[in-house]
Amino acid sequence: MTLAPTPPRAVGIWLLAVAAMIAAMVVVGGLTRMTGSGLSITEWHPVTGVIPPLSHQAWVAEFGKYKEIPQYKFENRGMSLADFQGIYWWEWTHRLLGRTVGLAFLLPFLFFAWRGDIPRSRYDQMVVLFLLGGLQGVIGWWMVKSGLETRVSVSQYRLAIHLGFAIILLGAILYVALEFLRPKLAQRGAGRGAFIFIVLVFIQMLLGALVAGLHAGLIYNTWPSMNGHFLPENPFFNAPWWINFFENPGLAQFDHRIGAYIVALAAIALWFVSKNTRKTATLVVAIVAAQIGLGILTLLNQVPIPLAALHQITAVALYSAAVWHFYEVRRYGFFLISLARVS
Repeated sequence: MTLAPTPPRAVGIWLLAVAAMIAAMVVVGGLTRMTGSGLSITEWHPVTGVIPPLSHQAWVAEFGKYKEIPQYKFENRGMSLADFQGIYWWEWTHRLLGRTVGLAFLLPFLFFAWRGDIPRSRYDQMVVLFLLGGLQGVIGWWMVKSGLETRVSVSQYRLAIHLGFAIILLGAILYVALEFLRPKLAQRGAGRGAFIFIVLVFIQMLLGALVAGLHAGLIYNTWPSMNGHFLPENPFFNAPWWINFFENPGLAQFDHRIGAYIVALAAIALWFVSKNTRKTATLVVAIVAAQIGLGILTLLNQVPIPLAALHQITAVALYSAAVWHFYEVRRYGFFLISLARVS
């Protein structure tokens, strides 16, 4: 029996689905952090770890491992087994989704390659994307390890790196998907401004990770001022002074606020210069406006989980829209895609 050839568009739809799964994983990761669940699984077993505890004895043993880390001793001492199970399932789901993303990429790739729907010139490109996904899993465990010995939470630096790699992977896969879905563009233009905007959104998302890692959204819950002031109190109390941008919660929140204003101004400027790609530019501006509104609302309400999750979902949507806009205005490769040949 001869199978009918699958059009290259199917490859783009597959990659778009993988990108959506990565976006979902970013959001679930954010919820895992907000619920304090990220350290509930203290070991990393890439294969056997897919099986959760299946008996009461297994749950007690897993809970016993958690009781050995600082987070339990200093923050959650006395929590019940049922409470532990609640945070365990968040982290288990996050890890399971990561494994699922890997399979959702690898198996269809092998199928499409066997069918000849993916040109051989793109094999190295696909391998790079797959390896980046595997590296993301390693970075995730490296992040978790930072909270298992002396800290009660993960390092905000490793959290930002973990999120940053996920965002890069999302953008790279989305860009390649667009190459299959929209191989020919009617308009071409200078893509420098659109690329700079992607970088600004990327940096703003990393600043958000620092805010999350430092729990900085729980302080200075006023807007537009910070408790009546432009700057937080004692913004440079740590030495050396530059460390405050990464370890002072008040200054981290201030940076995130300023970053939002810069992104908003950049989005408006992008709209004015994007005459040939006005639709995607309008989408970017609309999402920026929604994101700023959500950010303010989340801050004023001291970061309730539903609003914080929606804020993160919108951030992912904004980044994706920025990548789409960049693709529409220019066809040269994304900075990671330049590692591979573009057919």
